[in-house]
Amino acid sequence: MKTIFKTLGILILILLAAVILLLAAVILLPPIIPVPTLTGLVPPQELADPDSLFIDVNDLNVHYKQQGSGQPALVLLHGFGASSFSWQQVQSALAQQRSVVAFDRPAFGLTERPLEWTGPSPYGTENQVALTTGLMDALGFEQAVLVGNSAGGAIAALTALEHPERVRALILVDAAIYTGGGTPGFLQPLFQTGWFDRVGLLLARQIQARGRAFAESAWHDPSQLTPEMWAGYTRPLQAENWDRALWELSKASRPQNIPERLGELTLPVLVISGDDDRIVPTADSIRLANALPNARLVVISNCGHVPQEECPQEFISAVEEFLSGLD
Repeated sequence: MKTIFKTLGILILILLAAVILLLAAVILLPPIIPVPTLTGLVPPQELADPDSLFIDVNDLNVHYKQQGSGQPALVLLHGFGASSFSWQQVQSALAQQRSVVAFDRPAFGLTERPLEWTGPSPYGTENQVALTTGLMDALGFEQAVLVGNSAGGAIAALTALEHPERVRALILVDAAIYTGGGTPGFLQPLFQTGWFDRVGLLLARQIQARGRAFAESAWHDPSQLTPEMWAGYTRPLQAENWDRALWELSKASRPQNIPERLGELTLPVLVISGDDDRIVPTADSIRLANALPNARLVVISNCGHVPQEECPQEFISAVEEFLSGLD
């Protein structure tokens, strides 16, 4: 019996030593992990297109593109890793009868990427909601139809929940309502430590190495993701502080519990999904449409996570039919 207890004692000591070594590695290694400086980065304005526009909203210089005139105005919110470029195949067609604005959410595209601020993080969900309504104010839109793809769909839904008087209707495109959700609260203290910033920065930079594979998974037919389109996606990775801003976005993300509030969204909603969405499962969009009090569902065949890019004509037809019903 003594031998058994002695053996158990040795095992416990070994496990305790292993835990101590692991904690020491977690605490001590990040400061010595090399984080090379990225070279060749430029101010976002140097990457602007001829039709790019910039405006200061809530102390943030926001990049956007605007076409057309008339009501109801459409405000387009892109998903994670994308930018206003994500809407370039459909914006002109949608703007034939109304004003259509696509803007770059914080940490993406050519919108300013601050590294210092006072108060809540500009990358946090609350500030992204405030930025959406602030942009509407700056452009003179009392109301708008919000069109959100993926994570942009979550911001659109939250904006409607927090400011229902500002949102005429919602168009949720493969919206990340049931997926994502932000960093769990118990991990937030770890994310806020200075030493973990080094690891986070290296993780953020993985989008350069793995971004193409992630983007291809968003398409039913990845061959449609042409080199020209990929160049449009990756162009913002030449902007100053793109990696640091992406990490700040990760640090600022919080679970929003949108599913518990879906019953509050009584406004007209169009839910669009590709039938082969491997990022936000199509079943989630069907579930979303069933949970909303006043929703219409359109599932586009042979299409993935970004129907506005992969199936633009079908996407435009679904949106136009929905908007004509609003009138």
